Amino acid sequence: MTAPPTTGPPPHDLRDFYENPAVPVASGTPRSLRQARMLARALGGPATTSPRTIIDIGCGDGTAAATAAPLLPGHRVIGVDWSQDALRRARTRIPYAVRGELTGGGLPFASGSADAVLFSEVVEHLVDPDAALDEIRRILRPGGHLMLSTPNLAAWYNRGLLLAGVQPVFSEVSLRGIHGRPGKEVVGHLRLYTARALKEFVAASGFTVVRLEGAPFHGVPRPLRPLDRLACARPQLASILLLHARRT
Repeated sequence: MTAPPTTGPPPHDLRDFYENPAVPVASGTPRSLRQARMLARALGGPATTSPRTIIDIGCGDGTAAATAAPLLPGHRVIGVDWSQDALRRARTRIPYAVRGELTGGGLPFASGSADAVLFSEVVEHLVDPDAALDEIRRILRPGGHLMLSTPNLAAWYNRGLLLAGVQPVFSEVSLRGIHGRPGKEVVGHLRLYTARALKEFVAASGFTVVRLEGAPFHGVPRPLRPLDRLACARPQLASILLLHARRT
């Protein structure tokens, strides 16, 4: 998962949590590739005469931006993250990586200066996601593209786990350890969305939802990965939600 920028001054221990090098700051390549293809289609292909500015908010170690770059030739991709440790790693992979926060002064970009924003698995970490989308809307030009990805609370296996009384995958009840669900890594998830909730939330924030797709989760056990890929055909069941919206 990418290390998220904050949306205001979080508790001191939460800042320390995201600066911990042991906290994962990269997500799976399949998700990054699917999202990059969605953006490439939205932009109409490679830049010819006028390169577009694409801002990757919560870029983590830069892996997702570096994965997307070959599919977006000629366009300028700028990574933004709050974590200094993540930025040090990102600068080894992408040409531009700057420090920024979604509130507390806002992102270091002028209003309407971005043609597209990548917001990859960040929203589930935020205390105030409404303020985050307000700031994203500010920096996007009218008609600009938002490419948002987040884990799906209603993923196919989570539905079965809940029926069995097991805490859903992706949800966390503590920053110190995993309790009541499969998995070992604590990544700081505060909010989870179903497909319906995500679309309604984004639309209420001043965006028009264009498309919703599904992506697999790299943490699914290997024997179950074929099922996870099949579930992508129905985003409501997929592990990861990929949403394309435009600024109204």
